[in-house]
Amino acid sequence: MSESILKVGKKGEIYTNKDLREKMGIRKGGKVRAIIEGKKLVIEAIPSLEDMLQNPVIHISVEEAERLSEEAQKEDNVYG
Repeated sequence: MSESILKVGKKGEIYTNKDLREKMGIRKGGKVRAIIEGKKLVIEAIPSLEDMLQNPVIHISVEEAERLSEEAQKEDNVYG
């Protein structure tokens, strides 16, 4: 577990530091999700589409993707 002390601005803005942003994947212009858990505020980065495409969840071949697509279409009776 890591801890950082952050500054709060006059209007309630929370200022992070560069190391924290880099570790958490928070980028300029990006988005974060704020979650309240009891008395805690949890802030997590929302990955961009580009981030998700660079880090795929699974790796399959084009042929396997086509086979899975055909199976799904057959199950929905829309194949052919």
